[in-house]
Amino acid sequence: MQYFVYDPNFDPETAADPEPEMMVEMGNFIGEAMQAGVLVATGALTPQGKRLRLADGKFTVTDGPFIELKELMAGFAIIDVESMDEAVEWCKRFRKIVGDGESEIVPLFGAENFDHAG
Repeated sequence: MQYFVYDPNFDPETAADPEPEMMVEMGNFIGEAMQAGVLVATGALTPQGKRLRLADGKFTVTDGPFIELKELMAGFAIIDVESMDEAVEWCKRFRKIVGDGESEIVPLFGAENFDHAG
């Protein structure tokens, strides 16, 4: 099962720059998660983007930003583990590296949830 993980309270405008030691520790953690096959993707959203809308057969494209993205601009991860309990354990390890704060862990609904011929 895949899970979407992010910090709902991160504010990039007030956050201190990470210490070099923390960046090394995070790099090691990311490498371990990749090697274990747990880390599917990690990244951050930018406030730029486009919205595509179809209404009455006509497309419109609008420039962003659209929603408050502070927490996702900080970063997110998609992990693939057997259970929510395992997701929690990986997130505990992450949180020990980055320090105090919160991580939200949300199950993803994806292509594997659809009945399709394979």
